[in-house]
Amino acid sequence: MTTGRGPSRPGPERGPILVAGATGLLGREICRRLTLRGHGVRGLVRPSSDPEVLASLRDWGVRLVEGDLREPASLAPACRGAETVVSTVTAMRSRQPGDDLETTDLRGQSSLVRVAETEGVDGFVYLSFSGGVGGDEPLTRAKRATEERLRTSRLRSLVLRPSFFMEVWLGPALGFDYAQGRVTIYGTGEKPISWISLGDVAELVVRSLDDRLPNGEVLELGGPEPVSPNEAVRIFEETAGRVFEVQRVPEDELRRRAESTEPIQRAFASLLLSYAAGDVVPVKETLRLHPLRLLGVREYARGVLQTPRAT
Repeated sequence: MTTGRGPSRPGPERGPILVAGATGLLGREICRRLTLRGHGVRGLVRPSSDPEVLASLRDWGVRLVEGDLREPASLAPACRGAETVVSTVTAMRSRQPGDDLETTDLRGQSSLVRVAETEGVDGFVYLSFSGGVGGDEPLTRAKRATEERLRTSRLRSLVLRPSFFMEVWLGPALGFDYAQGRVTIYGTGEKPISWISLGDVAELVVRSLDDRLPNGEVLELGGPEPVSPNEAVRIFEETAGRVFEVQRVPEDELRRRAESTEPIQRAFASLLLSYAAGDVVPVKETLRLHPLRLLGVREYARGVLQTPRAT
């Protein structure tokens, strides 16, 4: 588990932080930690967002503002008066009609940067993904285009490039069902990955916002040690005290999926191929600049196997 600093009390002269993507897994955790630190937080949400998630954000003290990256005019009121924008938005996990990589991840993010500039926002934190992940498909092109847009922007910017999130890729949503002891491995499972905890990424975002953002920093983020998917299964088996049932999806099948004409399916297949190829991220320099105690796979396994899953 990450050990954080005590609550900070930003001075009254500091404007609020706008979190775009506040209802997502990472966005929610960033909002929660920011409010605990005493920051004023606005959450950019849509009317169709989950009411229970919106209620939890309100309970934490997040001020909800409606807006949509696909509608640039809706972003100005949300950005006005904000000191920093944090964007975790992506159409990859969205289930809402009309979301796609072109309108949301590419044009939508560009609109958010432009509106932030126009409204006098000082800084922008963008959640991208590791330089070792992705390929020549719409999601990677959108991520790198947004990074370049920020590089040439007048905004102070921080780009975070995390590797694969443990909570997503070593979780039941993507076939790693540790509670039932059934796991899907993509490719051979032999290549190591620098799995990182979503909570550690949120902590780094929050710490960067406790002070004024550095200008133009790009940080590659990974966990404390690379672990192959096969090794991750063994760690979970040892922790659970039982053998897991493992199903494997061959790389040939992943490459076939990557030929899909549907952009989100093609992007997801590209991520699966990156998983199969492995992604080792050196973190020594990042930890020197931003000291954190990163969660490892074994500690993560102990935590989730000892915590009953919600039903």
